[in-house]
Amino acid sequence: MTTLTRRALLQSMAAAPLAAVHPPSPLRGFGETGWSAVQPTQNPDVGYGSTTIPIGIRSRLVSGVNGITMHALEAGFETANRPAVLLIHGFPELGYSWRHVMLPLAKEGYHVIAPDQRGYGRSGGTDVTFDQDLAPFSTLNRVRDMMALINALGHRSVSMVVGHDFGSPVAGWCALTRPDVFRSVVMMSAPFGGPAPLPFGTAPAFTRENVSELRRDGLTPQAAASPNLDEELAKLPQPRKHYQTYYTTREANENMWHPPQGIHNFLRAYYHAKSADWAANKPFPLASNTASEMAKLPKYYVMDLGKGMAEQVAIDMPTAQEIANCRWLTDEELKVYASEYGRNGFQGGLQSYRVGRVPRLSAETQLFAGRTIDVPSLFVSGKSDWGVYQRAGSLDNMKRSCTNFEGVELIEGAGHWVQQERSQQVAVRLAAFLKQHA
Repeated sequence: MTTLTRRALLQSMAAAPLAAVHPPSPLRGFGETGWSAVQPTQNPDVGYGSTTIPIGIRSRLVSGVNGITMHALEAGFETANRPAVLLIHGFPELGYSWRHVMLPLAKEGYHVIAPDQRGYGRSGGTDVTFDQDLAPFSTLNRVRDMMALINALGHRSVSMVVGHDFGSPVAGWCALTRPDVFRSVVMMSAPFGGPAPLPFGTAPAFTRENVSELRRDGLTPQAAASPNLDEELAKLPQPRKHYQTYYTTREANENMWHPPQGIHNFLRAYYHAKSADWAANKPFPLASNTASEMAKLPKYYVMDLGKGMAEQVAIDMPTAQEIANCRWLTDEELKVYASEYGRNGFQGGLQSYRVGRVPRLSAETQLFAGRTIDVPSLFVSGKSDWGVYQRAGSLDNMKRSCTNFEGVELIEGAGHWVQQERSQQVAVRLAAFLKQHA
C-alpha cells in the first residue's frame, strides 16, 4: 500500500480537485438547523471534514494567491460561467463553517467559494510565528487575498461577498474599496465600523504667539492622552481585561493550542459559550465604552485579568447531555476544527488582532477616510450574539458607513455562530438577498 507524504498530497491537490467530482446528493430539504442531504460516509473530494461535508462540495488548493497557496471549498462548479459568491469565515473557524450554506446557494445558480483565510486551516500563513512581520495580515492585504483568489478561479467580480466575525470587516473592506468587483455585501456578527477618520480642521489659527512658541520649543503642545481601557479594566473591583488585548499577547497562542483540557474540549467550551445554547447570552446595548460598562460583557469578551482563554471558557464547559443535544456542531464536526487548529495552532488567526495595534498598518485604511459602502448591504447575526453589542455605537457607525443598507436582522435561536447554528435561515436570507440584487 503506497503512503503519500503530506507534501505530495498537497501538491496533488494544488494541481486539481481532490478527485473526480460527484454530483450533489438529492436534498431532503431543511432540517431544524440546516439543510440535510443523503450523505455517504465519505466525501472523497475534500481535504478535511470528509464525513461531515456534503457531496457536491469539493476542496481546491490554489497557488499564487497574493504570495501564498490558498485552500477553498467550492460548490456549484459543475457548469461554467456561473456568477460567484464569496464566503469569508471568522475566528476561530474555517471555510468549513459554511458547509451547510454552500449547496443551497449553489442550487440558486452560483459558484460558491469559501476559503480558509490566510493563516487558517490549509491556506498559507499558518506557520507564522509571533515575531514575524504582521504586514501580510493587514486589512488591505486580506482584500488583495480575496481579489487574487477570485481572479485565479476565473471571476472578474462576485455577486455577493459575505463575512462572519473577523470575516465581516474583511467583506466590508472588499465592498468599500472595490465596489466594481464586490457587487453586494452581507456582514455577520461583527458590525462594520468604516474607515478611521482623518483629523479635520485641527490646525491652530496663525498667531504671532504660535511662531514665538515654535522658535522657543521647536514643537507644539501635545493633546492629553485618552484614558487607557486596558488600565481601567484592570482597576475594576474584579480586575478584567479585553479578549482582543489578550489575543495580541505572546502567550495567547500557546494557551489555546495546548490548553489543560485539550484542544477539543477547549473549542467545545468556546463555541458553546458564544452560542444560543448558553442560556446566559442575553445581549443588550452598552451605554458607553467605559470599563464599568464593558465589564457587563460576558467573560469570554472581557476576561478575568488572571486567566487565559482556555481557563476562562473551561468554567462554562457544557455537560455531556448538552454536547449530545448540540445538533449544529456535533462532536464529529468539532473534530475538524480541533484537528486543523491542533496541527497549526492559532497564531495565524491571532496576527490580525495585532494589526490594529501597529500604527503603520492600522493607518493604511485612513486612505479611504470619508468613503462609504455604496453597494447593497445587510447585517445578519444571532439574537443571542453579544458580538453585535460588544462596542457601544457600533451598529450606528455601520449604518452611517453604508449608504444602501437594508438593515439589521437578528435570527432567533442563534448566537455568535449564526451560519452554523441556524444555517437554514441564513441560506434562505442570503438567497433572497441575491435574487433581489442580481
